[in-house]
Amino acid sequence: MPNRLQIEGQASLHRRLSLPLLVLYGVGITVGAGIYVLIGAVVGHAGIYAPWSFALAAFVMAFTVGSYAELCTRFPVSAGEAAYVREAFHSRPLSVLTGLITIGIGAVSSSAVALGSAGYIQQFIDLPQNLIAVIVVLVLGVVAAWGILESVLLASLFTVIEVGGLVAIIAAGIYADVPATISLQPPLEIEALSGIAYASLLAFFAFIGFEDLANAVEEAKVPHRDIPRAMVLTLIISTFLYIAVAATAVGAVSVERLSTAPAPLSLVFRELAGISPMTISAIAIVATLNTILAQMTMAARVIYGMARGGDLPRAAGHVNPRTGTPLLATCLVAVVVIALALSVPFEWLAESTSLATLSVFGLINLALLTIHVQRANVHRHHLRVPIWVPAAGFISCVAMIASALLR
Repeated sequence: MPNRLQIEGQASLHRRLSLPLLVLYGVGITVGAGIYVLIGAVVGHAGIYAPWSFALAAFVMAFTVGSYAELCTRFPVSAGEAAYVREAFHSRPLSVLTGLITIGIGAVSSSAVALGSAGYIQQFIDLPQNLIAVIVVLVLGVVAAWGILESVLLASLFTVIEVGGLVAIIAAGIYADVPATISLQPPLEIEALSGIAYASLLAFFAFIGFEDLANAVEEAKVPHRDIPRAMVLTLIISTFLYIAVAATAVGAVSVERLSTAPAPLSLVFRELAGISPMTISAIAIVATLNTILAQMTMAARVIYGMARGGDLPRAAGHVNPRTGTPLLATCLVAVVVIALALSVPFEWLAESTSLATLSVFGLINLALLTIHVQRANVHRHHLRVPIWVPAAGFISCVAMIASALLR
């Protein structure tokens, strides 16, 4: 039986994404924002204990990954967060607010990464950072509007390149016999622990990305099977890369130099390999472009899903029959991203994204907890996680928000 959009004579999203493409999409979003852009800021607060901040952020994220994995199989729709909240709490205003915050997260994080990308691009082109950021967003907006398969194929190519760059840094660190800072345990002192906790909030930004897979559920070939698997694999791969690269970075370069470098991983590569860092800078550009493309695509899909559900103007939910993408929604996202990149400092963008994301994640965990209490039956296509998973996810998100606000 055709879906509602087809009945109404409207074009619908195309199911074209397999598990490998979904994993590459998830890893690409996550890694691009995380290590290439944020490593300097994380090290600035956590010092040589930066790997612990990434590990703590991953631990917190794991519970939320479990909650998303179940919810996206229960409610396989775009604008997933808004749908989950509405199903759990039966509140349209809360659902709309959740969707709008999710759109904001995509726009703000894209702006932050666009500025980080511009810092690397400036090593090749002598142009103002803001101008570079605008050009980047405009070009990627065109790609996002072109088609989902085309966007994800390009993102997948970017992912292979960016992960290769991180593996090269890890290998160079092993070859250079960099001190094993990953084994250093932080002292039980307030200053050190608070620095790690606050840095983990910034590091949490580095793990944003897996939830974008939930908003690609209407474009996955086998969503109930492949989306949860892609989420888990994204978290595992990203965590390994982050901890290994952070340990290599703080072992190879002083905290002072790393925390103030505009292109921190280029500096690490130069110290380890003793050659021009331009190769890593080029890879970092690819990585950041990947994240911007994926986050803009996600935000556009949330706008599309909310417009289709009547929570935003219907025009924003229109899908172009030829491209299979919501063109107006994509244009709106690009405009907002450019406005933020031109007006807001980078670290504020990263911190705000983390706090907003933690708030949404806490609400999503609470939504699943409520659904578990209300509904005992599970459809055969639904993944089900133990009830302590959303409970732990909610508590950990609240704890991280409190640690940031009380700092």
